[in-house]
Amino acid sequence: MKINIGIEEDQRKAIAHGLSVLLADTYTLYLKTHNYHWNVTGPMFQTLHTLFETHYNELALAVDEIAERIRALGEFAPGSYKEYAKLTSIKEADTIPSAEDMIKDLVKGQEAIAKTARSIVPVADAASDEVTLDLLTQRMTVHEKNAWMLRSLVA
Repeated sequence: MKINIGIEEDQRKAIAHGLSVLLADTYTLYLKTHNYHWNVTGPMFQTLHTLFETHYNELALAVDEIAERIRALGEFAPGSYKEYAKLTSIKEADTIPSAEDMIKDLVKGQEAIAKTARSIVPVADAASDEVTLDLLTQRMTVHEKNAWMLRSLVA
């Protein structure tokens, strides 16, 4: 059936593309955070192990919300490592860094997602897509707060 939600098709496609990038960034950070959760060592082990678990659980819920919004806009959500690798701005970790370097790397990832979300705002705003704007505001709030809290651990 044709989608008739008050957002033109070209606008829906543009918003969905931006959300696909956000989804790829979010999933990549989810994987990285989960990896660091498993492999963190050192005197801050318990604190970081627990914090990373909180973050990856939140990211797991976020990928579903983002993908469902893409679908509600009438587009298919990317769902493979290959697609995510093409879309994401977040680099995968290919080594196990120190705990402090894990924190610094995750700060970069959290900030990258906040910037990706912010870059979609003008497109969604131009389409009067309040649902996507609300989702983006929620994502920016979470990622900016997470980045601040992580930065505070290495200040």
